Amino acid sequence: MATAKPNISIVSETGAAPSPGQATSRANSVSAPALTSAENAPKRRVVDAQNISLTFETADGRVDALSNVNLEVAEGDFVSFIGPSGCGKTTMLRVIADLQQPSSGTLLVNGMSAEQARLARSYGYVFQAPALFPWRTIEKNLKLPLEIMGYTEFEQQQRVERYLSMVNLTGFERKFPWQLSGGMQQRVSIARALSFDPALLLMDEPFGALDEIVRDHLNEQLLHLWKSTGKTVLFVTHSIPEAVFLSTKIVVMSPRPGRIIDIIDCDFPVDRSLEIRETPEFLKVAQRVRNGLRAGHSYDE
Repeated sequence: MATAKPNISIVSETGAAPSPGQATSRANSVSAPALTSAENAPKRRVVDAQNISLTFETADGRVDALSNVNLEVAEGDFVSFIGPSGCGKTTMLRVIADLQQPSSGTLLVNGMSAEQARLARSYGYVFQAPALFPWRTIEKNLKLPLEIMGYTEFEQQQRVERYLSMVNLTGFERKFPWQLSGGMQQRVSIARALSFDPALLLMDEPFGALDEIVRDHLNEQLLHLWKSTGKTVLFVTHSIPEAVFLSTKIVVMSPRPGRIIDIIDCDFPVDRSLEIRETPEFLKVAQRVRNGLRAGHSYDE
């Protein structure tokens, strides 16, 4: 990212302006460290979870869902959570969204408590099912959160057009959800979650019910959307290839109670295509995820 040069006025000891050569030399000597400092500055921390544990009390007794989870997510990261069913992936997402409260530990979302972040509408949530109202058109489904938040009709219309275009659904505004395929409905759900421009996008296995061809297509679209918006994304999945393809960071979790087994950095190019899944680098990361999932089952032994 380009950094603006500092506004520095250079005056000689006698009060006269320096020669052009002197000015250039001195300006460069001052500007360069500022530029280097900006480039090396750490990214803002969007999620900071420390020792998060969560226990449910049910009719059948106590259920330990999460145990001492520590996680830091930087601005612009795409973080995937992967693990066996019931390991606490969705629970962790819901804790970040303040839809459930941890039994212990501390959690900051965008530098504030999870409750404050929820009230500030700092995140959009995409559920496993599209959760669209069948009696409302696609346009009106997108407008619903904007209506609740008090946006004007003009602002609502602008945002509907912008985000439907982002998910390649321009022209479907007057259709009803039942007239769209499952993949198209989920794209509407993503557009709705983005419509009020949240800093954080939480996605709970949004493509799990789709066939492989549609899923691959939506993976590519989501990657493009992440690149174009710069959002921080937390993504729950059961698919190793999906996690490796999409992510800058993969969080591998153990069976319940959910613990973090491994955190894996993915340094693939931003402009990657599905063909990268056949490369040795991709397969190496996928194997590390698979090994982490196997290691996690040792907690059951």
